[in-house]
Amino acid sequence: MKKLILTVPLLAAFALSGCSSCESYYTWRDMGPVPEGIARKAFWSKECRSWAALLKGRAVASPEVAAAGEFAVESEPSAVSRTYPSRDVIQLEKTTPKDVQLGAVFDYSIKVTNLTDMPVEDVVVMERIPNGFNFTSASPAATKNGSMLAWELGTLAPKAVEEITVSGFATNAGSLTNRATVSYAVPARADVRVLQAVLQLVKTAPPEVFVCEAIPVTFVLTNAGNGTAEDVKIVEALPEGLLTEDGKRQLTFEVGTLGPGQSKEFTASLRATKAGTYETRAVATSSIGLEVESEGAPTAIRQPVLAISNSGPERQYIGRSVTYEITVVNTGDGVAKHTIIEDTIPPEVTSITASNGGVVSGSKVTWQLGAIAPNEYKTVSISYTAQNARELSHSATATAYCAAKVSATAETSVVGVPAILLEVIDVGDPVEVGGQGTYVITATNQGSAPASNIRIVCVLEDKMQCLSLSGATAGTAEGGVITFAPLPSLAPRTKAIWRVVTRAETAGDVLFKVSMTMDEFARPIEETESTNLYK
Repeated sequence: MKKLILTVPLLAAFALSGCSSCESYYTWRDMGPVPEGIARKAFWSKECRSWAALLKGRAVASPEVAAAGEFAVESEPSAVSRTYPSRDVIQLEKTTPKDVQLGAVFDYSIKVTNLTDMPVEDVVVMERIPNGFNFTSASPAATKNGSMLAWELGTLAPKAVEEITVSGFATNAGSLTNRATVSYAVPARADVRVLQAVLQLVKTAPPEVFVCEAIPVTFVLTNAGNGTAEDVKIVEALPEGLLTEDGKRQLTFEVGTLGPGQSKEFTASLRATKAGTYETRAVATSSIGLEVESEGAPTAIRQPVLAISNSGPERQYIGRSVTYEITVVNTGDGVAKHTIIEDTIPPEVTSITASNGGVVSGSKVTWQLGAIAPNEYKTVSISYTAQNARELSHSATATAYCAAKVSATAETSVVGVPAILLEVIDVGDPVEVGGQGTYVITATNQGSAPASNIRIVCVLEDKMQCLSLSGATAGTAEGGVITFAPLPSLAPRTKAIWRVVTRAETAGDVLFKVSMTMDEFARPIEETESTNLYK
């Protein structure tokens, strides 16, 4: 097996310092006869040195020799080495059998090594097919053009090795001489580090607030890349129902420059104009077109809504207790915190009592009801007594945190009951015939309401004759019937008096009858007084 290591400058591979590039050992200049033991070993020498000088380094070339482009003739198998264009770039090594049989297929290899610590580009290996050799195949496949084989290896990574295997057979006896060359490009590479800014935007907002509360929102913008983001801004468009503190429909933050790994935080307060759930997304952009959108942060806007009812009797009598029930309902979707009912007490009432821990202070009663959940209600009551007839207007209000105040009023008519006591007495009973007797008629209102249109009618028996009439209203006598004009009103705890003066005409017992009517009683009230007339 022959091994040929070829490391020669690319442009001087076949003409080195006046020596033939690949002359056989028979024609090598100034060297004399070929020494025994190196027959059929091809080699190159930059300085065309003598055989003796060459043989001194035949085992392994020293670094000095290699640096000068010289190669040692080794013991079997022989080797030739050259660096393109210096020793630390590309090395070709060709390994062939020492002897082959005519017509028998054999393989030989070409190994290409990148000796450097950097990629070598556009590497192409060329092999000339020698006379008397029939090429059959190659691995990797080669491009064949006439007697030339070519392998386009592309880029060799640092220290990379590519090996080519060529197959064929000899068609003539003798020797086969083939030659491989390599070309490549060592790029002048300037690495430019490409930096990239990567924006990340996180928005946070509370999951739930009341409609009367501010909505605090926070934006944290981070540059997670290794580049700088410039002229960065954050914009969030607000939907209908959300506004900034100054009444705008858009939030804007001028971030400016954001360096690698840098974060900036921004806060704002929003206000909702109505209940509902709002989910918005902010967008951060930069001057070179970077754009990132935050995740949504939904916020439910809750609102308690109060409704109040106030119920009581439409009519009540003086001196009796009047009771009112007040009910508060939360019809909203938020808890009605710190719910308070306040009731205004009418003047001139007594015996005030309040349920559920209501506190009376001056003309107010207050109930601290605490929290009322959505669709729940609470009921309280208050009672008091009116001492005179009047129209009572009972007003109650309810308030809660973040809820509008509501009011309800109940009206009650407080009325009295007229109670008229009718009394009739005779003065001077018995009465001598020819003498005078007097009847006193008294109507006393013992009730709590005025009596109206009081009418007095008297009936005399024929044993008596009416002499005169006097009293609260004027009267007239016709036959035996005396009629007094109606008394328009008789207030409670007052009385009205009428007098009838008669003369006894005939002895005997007589009855003086009095009938009283008024608007408040459908039936007449009657009273009689007996008198003894004697002779």
